[in-house]
Amino acid sequence: MRLNLSAFPRTRRLAPAGILSMLVLLAGCASSTPSNITLPSNVPQPAKTEDKVAGLEVEKIQWQGTKPGCKGQCPTIEIDSVGFPGIPKLTALVDHVLAYMTGVDPSRPRPYQTLSEYTQYFWQTAQSRDSTIFKASVKDVSPQIIAIELHTGQYLTGAAHGIPATQYLNWQRDRERVLALDEALLPNQHPALVEALQRAHQAWLTRNEDAQRDRAAYDRMWPFQESNNFALTREGLVVKYDAYSIAPYSHGEPELLIPYTELHGILRPEFMPTA
Repeated sequence: MRLNLSAFPRTRRLAPAGILSMLVLLAGCASSTPSNITLPSNVPQPAKTEDKVAGLEVEKIQWQGTKPGCKGQCPTIEIDSVGFPGIPKLTALVDHVLAYMTGVDPSRPRPYQTLSEYTQYFWQTAQSRDSTIFKASVKDVSPQIIAIELHTGQYLTGAAHGIPATQYLNWQRDRERVLALDEALLPNQHPALVEALQRAHQAWLTRNEDAQRDRAAYDRMWPFQESNNFALTREGLVVKYDAYSIAPYSHGEPELLIPYTELHGILRPEFMPTA
């Protein structure tokens, strides 16, 4: 039986804390994985282009596929991802996390670990109009952190609209691991970060036309909530929210920016920009 997603408009796709815990585990065990994203051996290999982002060597990987042997309207997969020739563990992690993000129910185990395995599973289970899009890009680079934006879009036959999911990944270059939010903070400063996030949320609401029309009703329907889905960028700490979390679906996946001027005494000094 196929889930009627339109009947659960405010269901969250995946708990961010669960994703981040999984990231830490994968970062420790992914070193033996091939240094490229995985695809079935019997499909055309993806197109690749080399590039550099702030001095970081990045490989652009693009691939599109239709269910083998299918005619007419067929399930499709599209991949627009990145690899890191000098950091195979990070490339493998991107592969794992993109596959993991396709789960609608975080409590159900996924019968796949990589994009290759997901592709095989999808061809076996997808209906004619189903499609999945995988995207990964470098959001920003600093001497300490590579911030990566991972995105999946699932479009299921009969659903009212697609199911988007975005996850930020902050890769510590010196330690070769994922940085969790609380690890980036000074001790006992999580409450101060939440206060800064609330201020950013209030500023965002002043630019939100839906909120301005009826602020009281908006606050009841879409109250403030925390999110630990973050990226360290040159502008500040960017916090991402799921669709339906703090705004209607039409707002997409909102993000809030906390500038570094708001993070003195909150963020660890090594993650603050140098003068």
